[in-house]
Amino acid sequence: MTNDNSSNEDVNGAAASSGDAGDNLRVRTRRRRPRWRRVITTVCSVIAVLIIVPLVAFFAAYAVTKVPQPEELQNNQISNIYAADGSSELARIVPPEGNRENIDINEVPEHVRNAVLSAEDRDFYSNSGFSVTGFGRAAIGQLTGNDSAGGGSTITQQYVKNAVVGDERSLVRKGKELVVSAKMTREWSKDEILEAYLNTIYFGRNAYGISAAAKAYFNKPVQELTVEEGAVLAASIQRPSQLDPWTNRPEAEDRWNYVMDGLVGLDSIDRNQRSAAVYPETIDPATVDQGSIAEGTNGLIKSQVLAELAANGISEEAVNTGGLKITTTIDSAKQQSMVDAVHSRLDSYGDDVRAAGVSVNPKTGGVEAYYGGDDPNGFDWVNAGLQTGSTFKIVTLAAAVEQGIPTSAMYDSSPVTSGDNTVTNDSGETCGTCSLAQALKMSLNTSFIRLTQSLDNGAQDVADMAHKLGAAESIPGIDQTLTENGETPYEGITLGQYQSRPLDMASILATLS
Repeated sequence: MTNDNSSNEDVNGAAASSGDAGDNLRVRTRRRRPRWRRVITTVCSVIAVLIIVPLVAFFAAYAVTKVPQPEELQNNQISNIYAADGSSELARIVPPEGNRENIDINEVPEHVRNAVLSAEDRDFYSNSGFSVTGFGRAAIGQLTGNDSAGGGSTITQQYVKNAVVGDERSLVRKGKELVVSAKMTREWSKDEILEAYLNTIYFGRNAYGISAAAKAYFNKPVQELTVEEGAVLAASIQRPSQLDPWTNRPEAEDRWNYVMDGLVGLDSIDRNQRSAAVYPETIDPATVDQGSIAEGTNGLIKSQVLAELAANGISEEAVNTGGLKITTTIDSAKQQSMVDAVHSRLDSYGDDVRAAGVSVNPKTGGVEAYYGGDDPNGFDWVNAGLQTGSTFKIVTLAAAVEQGIPTSAMYDSSPVTSGDNTVTNDSGETCGTCSLAQALKMSLNTSFIRLTQSLDNGAQDVADMAHKLGAAESIPGIDQTLTENGETPYEGITLGQYQSRPLDMASILATLS
């Protein structure tokens, strides 16, 4: 059977027929676009998303963004440290950034300016104020969760980030940074931007601005900095706290070499001058005026507070610029009593005697009173590693009690051999054979050497008990405490042979309490 129409085409002109030899059926089909047209369409869409949309957003933001004036960007923040009552001030931290002396760019030697350019932005005077590649890396970092992917910011961007938009890790913040940087480049001269940057950037050592940095590292005005000294300051900008030559000389010098090599590329110095350059010595950061207001031992309390904040992830820069209110565990009344007690005792000794005092709350572990010396910037005797003497016998007794040896146990107090030495008691004192309680009261060396020898693991048990009670595993200058060069301590540990701090002993006694 055959239809009246021998063939039919759909609206697109495609012929249709059934697979049956005798029947032709009307079938509707759609002609597919060529593959190359689909590829072009996709590419155009991607281009629109990646280029056109960001450009539209950029210029829209550019049109409405106002670039602040320099006087609007001052950051004068002071952090306060208080006693436990939250109102008794112990110290104030006044960053140089808060009371710094702004200097004209012409006061900064050209070789110092060039060192900063070598370190941070070698095409500063020719670029548009922002780095597209740096923004791209930041975008990739946001998408991949890789915080280290960012970088490559220009000097203008760094200034804008620090003074205008903040350092939040987000594409919105980065986009705003690019807009303000581009607009600032059009509205400010390059010298104005560089001057503002040099007066605000953080160099470490609590120094904001090139003038403060020159004094913090070399104790001289910026006008007197040499090429090599300028390169040290410029090298520190990348990671101020980590690139201080006093704490990390190898990395600081590596970065310095990068800056000095860049100065050759900028034609600021010649190769002969570069070859003759020697890394300059900086002053001890401990001698630098940190801008802190603290009297007497409160200055040492301030140092301990800053160290504890750093250990808990609150950076030096956050303290210097954040306007923080820091409340400590110090009890004002107990603190004054501690200071008075130490002074009273010291009055009966000569000027060459030093003392420390620290009070730890047995319930909380909080330090309630602290005296490490009267010089707010001096040596802190609370944290000094010293031989503790017979006070350490308390720890030995605690180790014995833990092993089931009671304080009523009887021990001989006659001379005893320990290693190659014969141990006796002070002034030949003896109790014959008496209880540990009596031996402790009389502070008999011989009884406690014998007690140490009778412990399951000897002197090691004394060291382990001290650490369990709160003695630090390491202290300034000693990587491993209460050991003999990393090995088992001598039995003299019970007589306070090894160094511990007054703070450790206070913690030990608070734990026992």
